[in-house]
Amino acid sequence: MARVAFLGLGVMGFPMAGHLVAKGHQVTVWNRTAAKAEAWVARHGGARAATAREAATGQDFVMACVGNDDDLRAVCTGADGAFAGMAPGAVFVDHTTVSAQVTREMAAAAAALGLGFVDAPVSGGQAGAENGVLSIMCGGDAAHYAAAEPVMAAYGRTVKRLGESGSGQLAKMVNQIAIAGLVQGLAEALHFAQKAGLDGEAVVDVIQGGAAGSWQMVNRHKTMLAGKFDFGFAVDWMRKDLGICLATADQIGASLPGTALIDQYYKDVQKMGGGRWDTSSLIARLRAFDKG
Repeated sequence: MARVAFLGLGVMGFPMAGHLVAKGHQVTVWNRTAAKAEAWVARHGGARAATAREAATGQDFVMACVGNDDDLRAVCTGADGAFAGMAPGAVFVDHTTVSAQVTREMAAAAAALGLGFVDAPVSGGQAGAENGVLSIMCGGDAAHYAAAEPVMAAYGRTVKRLGESGSGQLAKMVNQIAIAGLVQGLAEALHFAQKAGLDGEAVVDVIQGGAAGSWQMVNRHKTMLAGKFDFGFAVDWMRKDLGICLATADQIGASLPGTALIDQYYKDVQKMGGGRWDTSSLIARLRAFDKG
C-alpha cells in the first residue's frame, strides 16, 4: 500500500480520499478550509496537514482535486506548495479539470524537480466519487501513469492513459462538450413532452432503452421533470469547464457552435440564480422562457 496525500476535500475529493483509506493506503489530507480536513479525519482516520507542502512531505503520491488553474498553481508551487515537500521520484496526480496549458506548465515544473506528474480529470459526478466508480482520463509519462494507476483504482472504475501531458484534460473537454449537448437535448425533449400533455416518466420508460437513451436520461429525468436541481455538478463549474473547451477550440481551430450556444444558456441559468444548481437545470431555463 502507498503513502498518499490528498489535497482538496470538496464534494469530489472528500469521498475519493475516503476510498484510498478503505483500500488500505496511508492518507494525509489538506484542505484550504481546515474544518473540512478535520471532518474528514474524524470520519476516515488518517492525518491532516496545515499546508500542501506538509501534506506532500514523505508521500509516494500526491493527489489533488481543487477548483481551477490558479488553485492548481497555488497547491503545486511556492514555499507552501506540494512540490516543495515532495521527494524526487514521487508522483503528483491532478484530478482537477483545468486547461491543458496549466497542466503542461505544472508537468514541466515537476519534471525539473525530478517529480512525476499525471493529469487525471474525472467524470461521474458526486455519485461516482461516493461510489468509487469514476471514469479517469489521464495524460503524462507512461511510467508515472503505471505507478499511479493502482492508486487511482481505489475510486476509478475506468482509468486510462490517453497520451502525454495534457491529454487527460483534452479528453475531459471532449466529455464536457458531449454532456452539454446531451443535457440540452434531454431538457428540450422533456419540456416538449410535458407541454404536449404526456407523462414524462412514462415516455422515458419507453425510450431510454433505445437510441435516445443516455446516463443523463436514466439518472436525471425524474428530477428534471420535478424541477429539483439542488445537487450534482454545479452550473458555475460547468461554465468554467466550457470556457476551457471554447478557449482551447479557438487555439486548435475546432468549431463548437452548439457548445458556445449552450454555454450562453447556462449563463441564463446563472442569471436566474441557478449558479449552484445541477447542470440538468437547463430545463428550468426553457420553462422560464416559455411563451405559453
